[in-house]
Amino acid sequence: MENISRRHLLKTFGLTASSLSLFNTDSFAEEIDNQSISVEADERYIALDRPVTAIVLGAGNRGNVYGRFSLAFPNELDMVGVAEPIPFRNDRFAKSHNIEEKNRFKTWEDVFKVPKFADAIIISTPDWLHYGPAMKALAMGYHVLLEKPISPSMQECLDIMAMAKKTKAIIAVCHVLRYTPYFKKLKEITASGQFGKLISVNHLEGVEYAHMAHSYVRGNWHISKDTNPIILAKSCHDLDILRWIIGKPCKSISAHGSLTWFKRENAPEGSTDRCTDGCKVEATCPFSAIRIYQKEKQRINVLDVTDDLTKQSDEIYEKLKTSQYGRCVYRMDNDQPDHYTTSMEFEGGTTVSFAMEAFTSFEHRKTRLMFSQGEVWGDMNQIQTYDFRTKETTSWKANEQPEYKNQASGHGGGDYGLARNFVQAVAQNKPELLTSTIEASIESHVMGFMAEKSRLGKKMMEVKI
Repeated sequence: MENISRRHLLKTFGLTASSLSLFNTDSFAEEIDNQSISVEADERYIALDRPVTAIVLGAGNRGNVYGRFSLAFPNELDMVGVAEPIPFRNDRFAKSHNIEEKNRFKTWEDVFKVPKFADAIIISTPDWLHYGPAMKALAMGYHVLLEKPISPSMQECLDIMAMAKKTKAIIAVCHVLRYTPYFKKLKEITASGQFGKLISVNHLEGVEYAHMAHSYVRGNWHISKDTNPIILAKSCHDLDILRWIIGKPCKSISAHGSLTWFKRENAPEGSTDRCTDGCKVEATCPFSAIRIYQKEKQRINVLDVTDDLTKQSDEIYEKLKTSQYGRCVYRMDNDQPDHYTTSMEFEGGTTVSFAMEAFTSFEHRKTRLMFSQGEVWGDMNQIQTYDFRTKETTSWKANEQPEYKNQASGHGGGDYGLARNFVQAVAQNKPELLTSTIEASIESHVMGFMAEKSRLGKKMMEVKI
């Protein structure tokens, strides 16, 4: 399915330019527990007579992101069911949302053994478990909020899109960066033409060294063939946002990168299979599991430990003695590259250099746009522009925008912005309200698949959609 005609896709699935349109947004705020939470608003959004009801498949990190949105805005989204095989997570989610026992399930398959009882399904299962529930949910008449990547298989991505078209269901892909004030501003600047033609883009995704160790060395995505290559698992957000900002399709892509550091030959002398096994360098190792999880309490949600602070530290240590998260980063069976660079050419001649880097102190994106009449650069919060004609410099900050202030949402406000966009599309039965449609998301997935083929085959790949 590599050489699919773009015209054929547009004709078959009825894609329109509005799939990629930029919304003009205002903001609104609601109060919960005396905390002001701002979420993207739109003049096309309406007050709901009742909340959209949803069933979460997978009550891990991402499932709980949307769970928190429903708790913050119960008049918009109501979680009425959960499927989660880990009892601790199932219990925690059900208790938080007062879910009836009959609507609690162990597996996603169990949900579809009973008649439809909600408006939507939220699929936050592991990457390799997206296809089955998506196809079944669509067939049963549910609307779908689907975590990215859509699927590890291009054919499965297309199958899901075709099923959505057939059933006329609303399906959104969780490309949350489209909903952040920062990237919306970059899109607005580019689309305005105020600095002339966009010539080239430099974009950097800093994964952050501890995050890399957590997710792509020790964590669920550490083996690419069992999940997705890291360019899709981590960076399909970036491929999507680049395509969205530029507003034209990618024509070709080449990629380089490898697993350079997290390998046995780089294990320090005195290190052990686990950080808890008396490792002689654990105290100074930046990737120490004891340091990251027990001492700094980073990303401990994956360990399913108590919230009781008097017991939490001991529980974390016990989990590190038995789970993959306590293993030495140099002695894993991981294969994901720890640095990945791609070069792209878009229709119209715009070129892009994109790098995903594990070894950074920061966990965000940095972007530089070079136009014929000016330059724009930013770091997920501040954007600065320079006009070649006037030599004027301007500055804009995302955290000073009304829709961002006091935001309790992740991804720079994108998580809640996406959730509300999906809720409104379902409530009004208007798929055209969506920004991150599956049709738009297919393009970034093809770019990712071709990038990985390029990296492995050491050749440039055409991107034909």
